[in-house]
Amino acid sequence: MNLKVGDRLQVQPPVAVSTERSPVKLIGYLQDHSMLVTAPTTGGSVPMQVMPGDQLIMRVFSGQNAFGFACDVQRVCKVPYSYLHISFPKKIQGTLIRKAARVRTKIIVKVRVEEGDTTEHTAVISNLSANGALLDGRRTMANMGDTLRLSFKLKLHNIEAELSVAALVRTVFDDETLKQSGTSLAHFGLQFVALDPNDQMPLQSMVYQHMIERPQSVV
Repeated sequence: MNLKVGDRLQVQPPVAVSTERSPVKLIGYLQDHSMLVTAPTTGGSVPMQVMPGDQLIMRVFSGQNAFGFACDVQRVCKVPYSYLHISFPKKIQGTLIRKAARVRTKIIVKVRVEEGDTTEHTAVISNLSANGALLDGRRTMANMGDTLRLSFKLKLHNIEAELSVAALVRTVFDDETLKQSGTSLAHFGLQFVALDPNDQMPLQSMVYQHMIERPQSVV
């Protein structure tokens, strides 16, 4: 995995301990024996009550790859600071992250055209990448070449982020399913434009989270 001291990992504890996931940092490791990581917390500050023998799921993004592995808590240390000895991974699952990987979603979004008609529409983001999205909405909502303003929420590990991003309509099309349904819906292929770093980070994190936790959602 090419991990270095200080790299961030994500811990998923047993459900009996917490349903939250926590970021930790790698302190070091001894090959084939154990790894040392900072103690996971809930709510950003309260230590998780993990015990020796608990199994953890660790996830990490390194370069263009996403990794996941299971490990056991070997020891909980509190001196000179809180950290964990966890077992060295025996099996690691890895996924190559494409530059514009897309994942299937069902995200409700408010949409309006940036110029002209200011009517607000409701649509659904049916797949998402860090660079764009596929939007399902009424055919009359927008035309190719329009710039849209999308407002929606992303939930990342029990933390909700509100985003407002601009997107250019690159394509407008329907398919057999839409035709047979007799609705006035269409697919809108969107490219995000002038993304703020504060919006780009949760978008990328959402894609990574789905790739690791729901590999079947990758388009």
